[in-house]
Order: sequence, then structure tokens, then C-alpha cells
Amino acid sequence: MTTNSTTLTDTDKITVATAAHGAVALITAAGVKSAGKIAVAGSLALAAATGPVGHALAEKQKGLKLNGKSTAELADTVLPALTASMSLLKQQDPAEAANFRSTVLTAVEAGARAERGGTGPAMTEMIRKITEALDAA
Repeated sequence: MTTNSTTLTDTDKITVATAAHGAVALITAAGVKSAGKIAVAGSLALAAATGPVGHALAEKQKGLKLNGKSTAELADTVLPALTASMSLLKQQDPAEAANFRSTVLTAVEAGARAERGGTGPAMTEMIRKITEALDAA
């Protein structure tokens, strides 16, 4: 896929999708009362993504695996994928890296707003970890 100066390989697309969908899964896991609403709100926000990132997220990724028996196992996959996605996008097109960061944080915020009663300490901490992983690249 080529748009502007960003070309994502199939492996890149899987990394980006794992990171973005995984961030929504982590926020959902950190929610206390409204897991279904959190997941839907975050997923709808990802569906609104544009540019090469939006195309990658819209495609069905055969290698996408968000398995984990615990939130910790899921985080072991997702947090490094967030950093890797930012690194590979920054190398190709800093504007697309900024688009990815904004897309993920918009989805996280949408999920957090869906939590009945507002975000609690666990969700607030998960948002911090996601943001830190995005900024580590």
C-alpha cells in the first residue's frame, strides 16, 4: 500500500493493527463497569482512522493475534507493538506517525469516556502506559 511517502509491508500492517486494536483491548481490560461499551467506542474510533494507518486498520489482518490469558500477557504484546509502530512510521513519514499516535489516543479516549462513572485508577494507569509506549520511539 502506498499513500504519499508511506509504504507499509504486510508485516508492518500487522504491527500497526496489533498496536491499535491492542490499545483498545488494554483499555477494555482496565475498565471496571462497561467493558462492552469501552470496546465498541474504541473500535469505532479506530474505524474512523484515515491515511495509510486507516487503510491498514480497515484491512483484515491474517496474522493479527491479541491473545493473552491476562492483561499482563496482552500488554507484553501490545506495548512493544505501539513503540515499534511509531518507529517504523517515523522512519517513513513523521506526519503518518503523528496520525497513528493521534488515532490510538483518540480510540483510547473514546473508550475511556464510555466507562460508566468515569475512569478509575487502573484505566488511568493503562492510558499512561499506552502513551508512554507511543512516546518511547
